[in-house]
Amino acid sequence: MRITKVLLSLAVTLVLALSCAVAQEKAPAKKAGPSDAQYTREALSAAPKSIAKDAGVMRMDADGKMRTLRESKNGFTCMVSGTNKMCNDANSMEFFGAMMKKATPTDKLGVSYMLAGDDGASNTDPTATKKTVDNHWIVTGPHLMITGAAAKTLGYTEAPDPDPTKPYMMWAGTPYEHAMVPIGAHGMPAKMAPMSDTKDEKK
Repeated sequence: MRITKVLLSLAVTLVLALSCAVAQEKAPAKKAGPSDAQYTREALSAAPKSIAKDAGVMRMDADGKMRTLRESKNGFTCMVSGTNKMCNDANSMEFFGAMMKKATPTDKLGVSYMLAGDDGASNTDPTATKKTVDNHWIVTGPHLMITGAAAKTLGYTEAPDPDPTKPYMMWAGTPYEHAMVPIGAHGMPAKMAPMSDTKDEKK
């Protein structure tokens, strides 16, 4: 009887072990993030080639810390957030950095390129992370962002639901108000290229 219990216990242990092994084999592999080289190419695609060739690149690690992948030689820094790619001069970098910290932004004139367009944002709430029925979500194609006090004097519409193919003010009436200036053909959003590693990737 004792031997039977021992054998039964061993059998149960073996079944559990096999079950775990099968489950691990069936579990989908975690999708690897883009390599630094791939990320750099994606980030630099936000700006014209003349700007991108000397721009710096920064990347946020999993712990939330920013890491410099390439030093800037022209005052512009490019990065990727989700599928949004942007390349900022020093002043716009300071402006959006203050926004992320919910601090008072600089009044200095700044320029930011988003030649791949964006995947949408609330035009009235700088803190919104997704579309709701009343937060005036707007998707803009390839565009420039002009930040700082001077941007507010351009006279662009401050309507909550503007035509994104024409210049408009985003987050009007908030400290983070800035101008959005479409520059792509017909202002239509550009197709977002997925960030994925490739075996033949070259730095």
